[in-house]
Amino acid sequence: MTSGTRPIRLSILDRSSTRQGQSAAQALRDTVRFAQQAEELGYHRFWVSEHHSVPGLAGSAPTVLAAAIAAATATIRVGTGGVMLPNHQPLVVAEQFGVLEALYPGRIDMGLGRSVGFTNGVRRALGQDKEAADTFTTRLTELLGYFTGDQQTHPGVHAHPSEGLPISPFILATGAGADIAATFGLPLVAGGPRATDAITRYRTNFRPSTWSAHPYVIVAATIATADTTEQARHLLLPEAWSTAHSRTHGEFPALRPPEDVLAMTLTPRERTLLEEALRGQLHGTPTEMATALDDLINRTGADEVLVTLSTHSREDMLNSYRHLAAATRNSATSTR
Repeated sequence: MTSGTRPIRLSILDRSSTRQGQSAAQALRDTVRFAQQAEELGYHRFWVSEHHSVPGLAGSAPTVLAAAIAAATATIRVGTGGVMLPNHQPLVVAEQFGVLEALYPGRIDMGLGRSVGFTNGVRRALGQDKEAADTFTTRLTELLGYFTGDQQTHPGVHAHPSEGLPISPFILATGAGADIAATFGLPLVAGGPRATDAITRYRTNFRPSTWSAHPYVIVAATIATADTTEQARHLLLPEAWSTAHSRTHGEFPALRPPEDVLAMTLTPRERTLLEEALRGQLHGTPTEMATALDDLINRTGADEVLVTLSTHSREDMLNSYRHLAAATRNSATSTR
């Protein structure tokens, strides 16, 4: 599999999902171990996410978790997918990433999103409201200014040790994210059913910047790979069921085995939500996934694919990533 004349880059986003009967502490330790395994498999980046007050997700402090991962690895790039900038003061975010970049030079990615807390209670606890997303561009300007040394929001204030460090910022394409990334000349991370439209706008409107001379697109996708197509689909069921459950009960539960999900008696609404959660996700054998990724890259022109998969069995999850890495390497070798 190639993009132009080079193999496509594969990266990982991990949400530190808890499994049934598992503690959040163990989920976080598993994420660090998983990053080490991803490095061994040749993945390019390993990103972690920000979720607040979600019982089934332990990843609430991405920069702290990224520090632990960077300390436990040696070559893989480490970052966030992403820090939700409306939830934080730009100075603090700049300082956190400055410390990370100073400690692990050339390996840190600053992925940024526009989302705010999921519920009114979480937003109140964060000191924000729904309209906080509208402050994203102002906060982004201030944040980037702390690295270049020319922020004007707070004259005389400097972020140490951030100023002058070559941090790598990325924008998640939620809502107007693609247009903001184009205006600021930053790499874009896009996923979902409207990704192609967002990517087209981004490339059309991209303005070269200090951060990037050319558009750079990472397409995010949920991908499950196994020996058979049916086995691969089963890997998607635990998180899809948790997602459907959260929409009917307001709580994202720990992941359960796919066999448990298959044995459940679901209401028509629950079954519809489960199918919606599975829609657009890719699954199949290694050969099928190599073809599916080729199609995804051809449709989007992606420079990189950010893969996510959360399932009950960590062994099955790791095998899925192992199969995918091997399949893409074999495809790249055969098409050069």
